[in-house]
Amino acid sequence: MTHFIDWSDHAGINPEKFFKTILWQGDHVMTGLNCLAPGQNQSIHAHQGADKFYFVLEGSGRFTVGDEEREAGPGTLVIAPAGVAHGVTNASVERLSLLVALAPGVK
Repeated sequence: MTHFIDWSDHAGINPEKFFKTILWQGDHVMTGLNCLAPGQNQSIHAHQGADKFYFVLEGSGRFTVGDEEREAGPGTLVIAPAGVAHGVTNASVERLSLLVALAPGVK
């Protein structure tokens, strides 16, 4: 196991559906990378019993969390507490890369 991970080594694009991969899974948290090509989205959904965050690494996206909708770019942390509906759309012309964490992690 490595304790240092360069997210860009794991980035990708899937033309059929947004790309996602698990970067690290521990006993209490899961960290992953989601990459959305222009026009792709992650449908609005909720995680009962697990908090989630998105950290925008590159690109920009339109995020929905609960009743709030907002554009977010690099360096922005988007928080979706357990049970709160959330999703994201890449309406830009470049890839949207997101560091994602879910705690407790889904097994």
